[in-house]
Amino acid sequence: MRRALIRLLHLHGTNMAQARKDLGNLSPMQYRVTQEKYTERPFTGKFNRFKEPGTYMCVVCDQELFKSDHKFDSGCGWPAFFDSIDPKLIKEVKDESHGMLRTEVLCAKCGSHLGHVFNDGPKPTRRRFCINSVSLKFVAPNGESIVDEGNSR
Repeated sequence: MRRALIRLLHLHGTNMAQARKDLGNLSPMQYRVTQEKYTERPFTGKFNRFKEPGTYMCVVCDQELFKSDHKFDSGCGWPAFFDSIDPKLIKEVKDESHGMLRTEVLCAKCGSHLGHVFNDGPKPTRRRFCINSVSLKFVAPNGESIVDEGNSR
C-alpha cells in the first residue's frame, strides 16, 4: 500500500487525503490488479464481451484510456482494444515476470497496472491491448458509469 500511496501522492501533489480516498474506493480485486499487478481470471470480467458505446477510463484516477470503437473480441478472455485514445495516456513497460517477455500497460497519469499489449491484433495497428476489466471504469455517452469490482467483494 505504501508504494501505491507514494505513486498517488505524486499524482495529487501532497494531498494525502485524496490519494487515500482513491485507493480506499477500490474493491479488493481492483486494488490487487491495479496496485499489485495481479491478473483477473480470463472470461470473468464484466467488460470482456461488453459492447455498449462509450469510453473506458482508469478505475483509480478517471483518466480516459480507450474508446468502445477500438474494442474487439480477441477471444483472449479479457477486454481487448486495438488502440488507445492517445498513446500519451498510457505507459508501456518491459515486463519479464513469470518467465515471459511481455509489455505491461500502465495508466500514464497514476501508474496503475491495466494489463499487457501484444503485437497480434487487427489492422490498422496490429496491436492487442489485453486489459483487466477491474482496472477500468466504463462511461456511456449519457454519463452513466459502470465498474467491475471483481469477484472478491
